[in-house]
Amino acid sequence: MRQNRSIPSPTVIPVLIYPDVRAAVEWLESAFGFVERLQIGEAHRAQMTVGEGGAVIAADVRGNRVAPHDGESTSSVLVRVEDAQALCDRAREQGAEIVDGPTDHVYGERQFTAVDPWGHRWTFSETLEDVDPAAWGGILKEPG
Repeated sequence: MRQNRSIPSPTVIPVLIYPDVRAAVEWLESAFGFVERLQIGEAHRAQMTVGEGGAVIAADVRGNRVAPHDGESTSSVLVRVEDAQALCDRAREQGAEIVDGPTDHVYGERQFTAVDPWGHRWTFSETLEDVDPAAWGGILKEPG
């Protein structure tokens, strides 16, 4: 795939709508450790990087784009991390609502779920071990 400095390089890039993009960027940086890579306009969009090769775009409300309302969950973004407990503690200190604390799962991941101040749901996952999906009832289908 050709590179373009005007867009992040991952194949899939979630775009989440925020009523205040600049406040969202500041919070996502302080709570989750994301890094802003490109600001577009005063408060139109922000491209952010996370971890090795991850990206997310915070976009403004306009037209038919709306931010979540209280009690709604229209999507969830899963982010792989090195230390779920440390990030959970950091996010909690920054005011994230932790809806599911760090939990070790049979599929080899430690995960927690947080809701940011604007209602977006984030799940962070730390790999503890490589587990065969058949061990917990999954069916691995290799790409054909």
